[in-house]
Amino acid sequence: MTLGLFDDVRDAEPRREELAPGAFVLRGFALSRQAALLQGLQDVVSVAPFRHMVTPGGFRMSVGMTNCGSLGWVTDRTGYRYDSIDPESGRHWPPMPDSFLELAKDAAKETGFPGFLPDACLINRYEPGARLALHQDRDERDFGQPIVSVSLGVPAVFVFGGMKRADRALRVPVAHGDVVVWGGTARLRYHGVLALKAGEHPLLGACRVNLTLRKAG
Repeated sequence: MTLGLFDDVRDAEPRREELAPGAFVLRGFALSRQAALLQGLQDVVSVAPFRHMVTPGGFRMSVGMTNCGSLGWVTDRTGYRYDSIDPESGRHWPPMPDSFLELAKDAAKETGFPGFLPDACLINRYEPGARLALHQDRDERDFGQPIVSVSLGVPAVFVFGGMKRADRALRVPVAHGDVVVWGGTARLRYHGVLALKAGEHPLLGACRVNLTLRKAG
């Protein structure tokens, strides 16, 4: 049976699609773990709620953000950085749920990056119209470690570009349970998310949540 990119894959075996050398989409890879992932998400957000951070240029980001793990990614007028402290609460970020950690390790191993041990998980919440402009992930210390990105909720379009912002980019539909992994020669490729279209997911409602796991420290 051939499945469309936005068809329900809950009854299908996870499939691996190569975007570029070192970059893959694992279709439906997280579906068997969705209950644990959503519980972990609820636990994190109850301690560190989503917020709209401000860029160094003073612009309010359209995506709601929070973090878990020993380090969290933050942005404000002073710049982009990782910090162990949530600037809103003054406390350490919540610990990373085991379900997040195990999924990231397994997805990285599945795509040729064994031994991945993330210490930071940026959690983004997209509501209709929210987007993430093309950017590189350059705030981490070790570019030899991959990035694991988990999609939950409403479908979106992940944009995967080249090593320069102006390079031609792929538009990759991602649905609930899909996992994207990129590392090696693909680690510093530009990427982003197109403006989210209105939709409804039976578990998360009218939003998309993305977990991005990295080795930051």
